[in-house]
Amino acid sequence: MIAHLQSSETQKLSKADFVSNQNVRWCPGCGDYSILANVQKVMPELGVPREKIVFISGIGCSSRFPYYMNTYGFHTIHGRAPAVASGLKIARPDLSIWVVTGDGDGLSIGGNHLIHILRRNTDVNILLLNNRIYGLTKGQYSPTSERGKKTKSTPYGSIIPPMEPLRMALGAGTTFVARMLDIDPQGLQKALKEAHAHKGTSFIEIFQNCNIFNDGAFGHISERALREEHILTLEHGKPLIFGKNKDKGIRLNHFVPEVVSLGNGITESDLVVHDVTNSVIAEMLCQLDYPNFPVPMGVFYQVQRDTYEDSLAALVENQVTQKGPGDLRQLLYSGQVWEIGATQVGQGIEEDKFSLEEIDIFPEVPREHRKLMEEPISALNPPLALIVSAEDSVAHAIELMQEKNYGSVHVFEDDELIGIFTEDDIVNKIIGFELELKSLPVSQMMTPTPLCIELKDTIAFAFNQMVIAGNHHLPVIEDGRPTRVTSARDLLNYIGNHFKM
Repeated sequence: MIAHLQSSETQKLSKADFVSNQNVRWCPGCGDYSILANVQKVMPELGVPREKIVFISGIGCSSRFPYYMNTYGFHTIHGRAPAVASGLKIARPDLSIWVVTGDGDGLSIGGNHLIHILRRNTDVNILLLNNRIYGLTKGQYSPTSERGKKTKSTPYGSIIPPMEPLRMALGAGTTFVARMLDIDPQGLQKALKEAHAHKGTSFIEIFQNCNIFNDGAFGHISERALREEHILTLEHGKPLIFGKNKDKGIRLNHFVPEVVSLGNGITESDLVVHDVTNSVIAEMLCQLDYPNFPVPMGVFYQVQRDTYEDSLAALVENQVTQKGPGDLRQLLYSGQVWEIGATQVGQGIEEDKFSLEEIDIFPEVPREHRKLMEEPISALNPPLALIVSAEDSVAHAIELMQEKNYGSVHVFEDDELIGIFTEDDIVNKIIGFELELKSLPVSQMMTPTPLCIELKDTIAFAFNQMVIAGNHHLPVIEDGRPTRVTSARDLLNYIGNHFKM
C-alpha cells in the first residue's frame, strides 16, 4: 500500500495529517486504537516530512497499521517485514522507517528475520504489539502466551513457557530496548520519540489488550488502581522505586534482585540505580515480573553502535576507491555462463547479438564445451519419431522399436502427444513382472506428459532436460509438432565426434 503524498517539507503538520482515509477495522475496544492514535500524534512532532516516513508490516491485526497511516507503507507477507525494511533502509537511508509487528508475526514465523535485523543494528524502529494471543486467526496461543494458557489450539493449557521479547532483543545485540503499555499515552509517546532519535535499531514491546480473545491479559498492570503498585517506571540515573507512595524499591542481595520497603534503615542509596548503558541491569530488569516483582516499563537499554547501512555504504565506497566503479555486465558474464534462445525486443523477437566468441571473458572453458552451449539440437539431425496410439499394445510398441532399432516411440491420442514409451519404461516397469503385453495398452506403461525440446534449443539444454526428466529420450518439436526424437545415444555420439577423447 503506497499512497501519493505531496511534499510537506515546509508544512506544519498535525495529527490529522497522518490519519488516512481508510476505515479502521479493529474490534471495538482493541488496544491497537490507542497505539495508533499515539503514533499519529507523535509523527508531526518528529519534524520528518510524511513522504520520508514509511510504515511496514507483516500479517496480523497489528499489521493493518500501514493502511491507517497517511504515509508511505508496505503491507508485506507473514513475518517478513524486517527483510523489506532492511532492503528499503539500505536503498534509502534518508527515510524514517517503522516496522509494526505482533507477537505471532514477529516471534513465530518471523523470528529469524526479527533477530537478524536486531543484530545488524539497521536504523529502523520496531514496534512489537504483544497481546499474548493470535487475534487475527481467532484465538490460538502465541509464542508469548503464558504457561498453562487455554486456547483453541491448547485446550488443556500450554505446556511451554513464553518467549520473552526483550531478553531476545538484548541477546541479539539490540541497541535500543524498551517496553510500554497501550493505555499509557504519555509514556508511549515519550518512548516513540526516543526511539526515533536513536541511531540504530529501536525495539519497543507494547503490551496490548485483545479484548476479544485474551481480555485482561495485562489487567494486573492496566487497572488504574493497580498501576502504581505493580509498575516500575524506569528512569536513567534514578533508583528503582515504585509504589503509590514511592516507598518500595529493588535492591540486589548477593546479586539477586529483591523487593524492599524504604525505611527501617533501608534508603534509596541501597537500591539499584537504573543505567540504560548497562546490559547487566537491563537483563536483570527483563526477569522482573508480576506477581513477585513490579513490571518494568520504559527504556531498558540504549547504546550507540555503527549501523548496518552506514557500515555497508563505507564498505562499498572503500571497494570503489580500490577497484573503481563496477561493471555489472562484466560481473554477470564472469563465470561459465551462456545465453539460450532469443531476447524480447519491443514487440518482436530479435536474435541475441551477443555470443561467447565475441566477449571471451572465460578463455579457460574448452571450445568443445562451448559448442554444447551454442550448437542447436538441429545439428544432431534428430530422426523422425516412431508413433503409436494410446490403445496400441505394449507388445506392438516393443516390436516396432525392435524392428526400427529405436529406443522410444511417441504415444498419441486425438492427434496430441500424451506420452513417450522408452527403453527406460521397459526396464523399470515391465521386466520382472508378469504382464500380458499383447493386451496391455501402451498408455499404461508410458511416461506421460514428457518434457519436450525444440530444434533450436542447445545440446547443453537437452542434457539438462534429460537429467530433469530422468529419461534418456526427448521428443523434439519441429514446426510446432513433436515429430522428432533425440536420445542420450545421439548426444554421446556427438561428444565422441567433437570432444578430445
